[in-house]
Amino acid sequence: MLGAFCISILAVLYAVPASTAYGFPDCANGPLAHTTVCDTSATPLARAKALIAMFNTTELVSNTDNASAGVARLGLPAYNWWSEALHGVASSPGVTFASSGDFRFATSFPGPILMSAAFDDAMIKAVASVISTEARAFNNAGRAGLDYFTPNINPFRDPRWGRGQETPGEDPFRIAQYVFSLIDGLQGGIDPPRFKIAADCKHFAGYDIEDWEGNLRYAFDAVISTQDLSEFYLPPFQSCVRDAKVASVMCSYNAVNGVPSCADAYLLKTILRDFWGFDEERWVTSDCDAVGNFIDHKFVADLPHAAADGIKAGTDIDCGSTYGNNLAAALNMSLLNVSDIATALTRQYASLVRLGYFDPAAAQPFRQLGWADVNTPSSQQLAYEAAVAGVVLLKNDGTLPLSKSKKLALIGPWANATRQLQGNYQGIAPFLVSPFAAAQAAGFATTLTAGTAINSTDTSGFAAALAAARAADAIVFAGGIDGSIEAEAKDRDEITWPGNQLDLVAQLAGLGKPLVVLQFGGGQVDGAALKSNPKVNAILYGGYPGQAGGTAIMDIVSGKVSPAGRLPVTQYPASYVDAVPMTDMSLRPSATNPGRTYKWLTTAPTFEFGTGLSFTTFRLGFARTPPASYSIQALVAAGRSAAHLDLAPFDTFSVSVHNAGKVASDFVALLFVKTTAGPAPFPNKELISYVRTKGVAAGHTATASLPVTLGSIARVDAQGNAWLFPGDYTLMVDVPTAITHSFRLTGSAAQLTHFPAPPS
Repeated sequence: MLGAFCISILAVLYAVPASTAYGFPDCANGPLAHTTVCDTSATPLARAKALIAMFNTTELVSNTDNASAGVARLGLPAYNWWSEALHGVASSPGVTFASSGDFRFATSFPGPILMSAAFDDAMIKAVASVISTEARAFNNAGRAGLDYFTPNINPFRDPRWGRGQETPGEDPFRIAQYVFSLIDGLQGGIDPPRFKIAADCKHFAGYDIEDWEGNLRYAFDAVISTQDLSEFYLPPFQSCVRDAKVASVMCSYNAVNGVPSCADAYLLKTILRDFWGFDEERWVTSDCDAVGNFIDHKFVADLPHAAADGIKAGTDIDCGSTYGNNLAAALNMSLLNVSDIATALTRQYASLVRLGYFDPAAAQPFRQLGWADVNTPSSQQLAYEAAVAGVVLLKNDGTLPLSKSKKLALIGPWANATRQLQGNYQGIAPFLVSPFAAAQAAGFATTLTAGTAINSTDTSGFAAALAAARAADAIVFAGGIDGSIEAEAKDRDEITWPGNQLDLVAQLAGLGKPLVVLQFGGGQVDGAALKSNPKVNAILYGGYPGQAGGTAIMDIVSGKVSPAGRLPVTQYPASYVDAVPMTDMSLRPSATNPGRTYKWLTTAPTFEFGTGLSFTTFRLGFARTPPASYSIQALVAAGRSAAHLDLAPFDTFSVSVHNAGKVASDFVALLFVKTTAGPAPFPNKELISYVRTKGVAAGHTATASLPVTLGSIARVDAQGNAWLFPGDYTLMVDVPTAITHSFRLTGSAAQLTHFPAPPS
């Protein structure tokens, strides 16, 4: 039966035609042999400089776009810099899946927002390690590049954003930890001598609008205060660049305060290179055609000026053709120098040197990876575990888990979902297990009825759905949103459940039978009606759960495993979208803005950031009573030896986690801080640490260790500087808060960071 629903024929339906057959330079016998670029004893930068010095002007220009031509006379192959791997090797111009045989699929993990809900950074690193292994295997077969335009780490600021599903959520601290672990796994360590693959953190910066009420991402100017830029929009990128040492960064379509991001030297030089230390072995790519969009921003009059401005601002490669088609004209117009182009290409090829592109294959373990390393049994298990770990139980009156002896009516537009399970930026999965297939495999006697579609007002399917429900012992409704509602270039106007899904759920609830709602999709939809209806017994959020998504969901429904995920976003009421325009980039509340994210929201959410129930009951306490006060000056003095003062330790808090229930479960400990120290207004609370404690057995107690850095308890001033301020603080554990501890910071305020002032 699974064969009908575990769709492997997608490999045929979605196979990507060959776009680039990748090769490697021949440093043994080719034209580059015995040149510095092939000298493994030289530094990557010296090797890259030597290579670029051999290019003539025409060759320089022809290698500035993502589809780089290479240099035939030097034996340098063509190379496409645009490969994707958001949650698995993905269909993209630089990736070619086979239509049959080897390399016809790759492991498809859950979408980032669901993996983030697991709050398990070790798992994120493990997932990234599998993705990079498979990416290398594809490259060795000539089917993918060595660099990948992933991850998307823009905070999910507004619930209408169509690409929120690609992100780890709304909290900058959570995203910063997530991306550090992800880059560690993707690149084969933190700044290793030889990269496994080159990752790319995007979209720098302030990008989170696609197309909302005529505001297109290609021409939108994000007006952002220095305080919000430093505190909210940039911390994920600081973690990615300064701390995890990513190989590349993508600048975004939008402008920030009047300057297109890919033409903004303040972002690309002052912050990225000077403040964070993004060195000359690392490069910046534009988002695709973003340089050409300088005209949409009315920033330049023509494409030669756009190309010159991009290069000079620090955008090293153009994903598109604006550079390749216009840099020669820009040179003739004296808008830039040949050396500007050479600098850009040197950065790119320095990263290829660090990827072993010019080195003997025999000495490189990554060059030995092949088809046998793709979608291994351990990778399949990890994809399943990642989906299970991220599922969030939002409501349960004790109805879940369901006994397998019950006859189920599985109803809704996601009930038999396969391709939908992947979300966007997907590759070809080896299989896709639908909820229906998984329910049958789990042993449930199950009837399947769609009842309605994602965004339909047609009620003709209601009768069959209600008939199936009447004949069943329990009802599982699988719905929500998908790529037809949220996507790249597609923002939402409403955050309600689309179509007539809630009407069908209400009628199903009226039957008085156990009713479980499975909510799928990346962005949240307002579930207030489900939350308040006592006849809706349970709600599970499943995001885009990937190739094993149906199995993961049904294993939780059946009680094989207890859920432990936590919402990495706020679920807002539907009325929120009427209170603030999507174009208002400010976070703090005002007369025209109720505040954004859990930190600043002044109205009640439907479900709070961090919400997540379990099939057991946990009792929490501080395993060690924290101090009542800390000296700011002593903390700063002790932290001077840290690489960066904001990363210096503040303290580590130990929380006892006692499982007082009857089933084993993981537990995610979330630690927040609240204070009225520093500049007003004051956040409701801020996440400062978390840890997922695994497999706490019934009746047993585990200890959650929660390290906190100085930067985590700092406040940011109007100039973007982080400070430790004296005053009273309260630690808050769990959502809703289970335990608290108050402490005081004493002494005088201390500045931890000196954020670069924007140009006047």
